[in-house]
Amino acid sequence: MAGHSKWANIKRQKARVDAQKGKTFARLSRAIIIAARHGGGDPAGNFQLRSAIEKAKAAGIPSENIERAIAKGTGTLESDAPLEEIRYEGYGPGGVAFLMEALTDNRNRTAADLRAAFNKHGGNLGETGCVGWMFEQWGIVTVAAPIDEEAFLAALLAADVETYEILEGVAEVRCPIPALETVSETLKKHGYTVLDTESRWVPMNTVEITDEETARRVLKLMDAIENLDDIQSVATNVTMSDALMEAMYV
Repeated sequence: MAGHSKWANIKRQKARVDAQKGKTFARLSRAIIIAARHGGGDPAGNFQLRSAIEKAKAAGIPSENIERAIAKGTGTLESDAPLEEIRYEGYGPGGVAFLMEALTDNRNRTAADLRAAFNKHGGNLGETGCVGWMFEQWGIVTVAAPIDEEAFLAALLAADVETYEILEGVAEVRCPIPALETVSETLKKHGYTVLDTESRWVPMNTVEITDEETARRVLKLMDAIENLDDIQSVATNVTMSDALMEAMYV
């Protein structure tokens, strides 16, 4: 079940850089809106909402902002314009596939912003379905890296786990999205520290980038997309060596 994910390491490297910029309240608030829209406004009965609220509180979002986001998601508070969930797809430099999820009140603006980002950084925004078939959506539970991997495996056998990967200081456990809460609670009961839970688009095949210039262009495009206010998540199928990743983030 164990393995090594270069893409997960790329995301972890980027997280260190992004953490220095600080998290945007808007993106975290929209995650609460989405969770409340799909599962209702009661955190006790909505694991996705409960997780989104925990992340928002950890980032310092005031309670009144959280309550307002829940109200928008459940429809009890009218917003200036209805928010729409849209998935966008495209290709970046080197043929790397990009899959993006957005929550927007103006799909024309969001599409135009994405198209500009792709054009500027050597990519192309495509039609729906052009790369979506390359990805599967899974639940990911991130825990502090276990000291005893055999004991960790025994704990995973008690939950609905697809696979896991030991990464840099953490372990990422993959499971069906409906099993996120069960897997998270099972690991907690076995004494493991759960750091995060999320749904994630996982590539079924990858494109390896070996030259520094293409790698830099791919990561610049990724940054440009993630900096757009309407974008909630970005997934890609790029992979590159540890040495090349380090060259990007020195």
